[in-house]
Amino acid sequence: MSSEPIIRVTDIAWIRLRSPDLDLQERFLGDFGLIRSAHTGNALYMRGTDSSHHLHITEKGDPKVLSVAFWARSEDDLHKLSREAEGASVVESIDEPGGGKRVRLTEHNGFGIEVVHGVETLPAIPVPVNTLNFGNAKTARAGDLLRVEVRPSHVKRIGHSVFSTPDVEQSIAWAHRHLGIIRSDDVHAEDDPDKLVASFNRIDAGDDYVDHHVMMFALHPHPGLNHISFEVQDIDELAAGHDYLIQKKWHHIWGLGRHTLGSQIFDYWKDPWGRMHEHWTDSDVLNCAHDYRRHPRSQGLKSQWGPQAPQEFRDTSSQ
Repeated sequence: MSSEPIIRVTDIAWIRLRSPDLDLQERFLGDFGLIRSAHTGNALYMRGTDSSHHLHITEKGDPKVLSVAFWARSEDDLHKLSREAEGASVVESIDEPGGGKRVRLTEHNGFGIEVVHGVETLPAIPVPVNTLNFGNAKTARAGDLLRVEVRPSHVKRIGHSVFSTPDVEQSIAWAHRHLGIIRSDDVHAEDDPDKLVASFNRIDAGDDYVDHHVMMFALHPHPGLNHISFEVQDIDELAAGHDYLIQKKWHHIWGLGRHTLGSQIFDYWKDPWGRMHEHWTDSDVLNCAHDYRRHPRSQGLKSQWGPQAPQEFRDTSSQ
């Protein structure tokens, strides 16, 4: 993976799905903690509390995972990608709420990838931040009472996507070449150090710190989306949202727990058509000083605390 990438994206932008019932989709996403920013009749656009116009797009139609979008550094990078990436679209205006421009690509497994720039932003939505007392510092909230309401989590932003792939190395190489993302940690089979079963890849931002991973690949015979992930402010936000989603009788998969690689506190849910959505908080953040590492499966893909991954989580690969 030593070749120079065509461009280096700056972050993940949104997930684009298709669903037959936009009202039902909005009900799930609202309970999950996203907020409607636009509804055209044929598509639903949902935002978080940060300033992005939307993080989640659902077009009306038969259930399908359509694409994942990433932010380009500049419009010039869109033109460079369009010229140099095999099968890339021209730079086109996005005829949707929020506007902007994009280049459309198809990854080697057939996943749709959008690289976008210049999309409208919206004012951020203020969210209260709880002050916590810790065992070695019990006066941070001296005299103040903390009460947490059971309600939808305040989703801040989209954090990462995880794709199933029959060939992890080939997926890493494609993402590095076209998006400029780089390896943080890889996981190999217990009895074969040369066989990758998962790869965690992050934004290449040099000295600046970024989330441990923005795109992960997991070995699976059927390519597809394993899950899409959204950041919340803290563990109270995550736990309150967990209880709220339980009350609303949505399909819970896995959590609460803390991952080993990335360290996120996590909670996983499926939408009405089986697409897995994750809440997380408290990720490791890395920069170019981080040394790439490889881990056996028994160490890399376990929870530090909380339940281990159920079979349904491992088997999910939505098309």
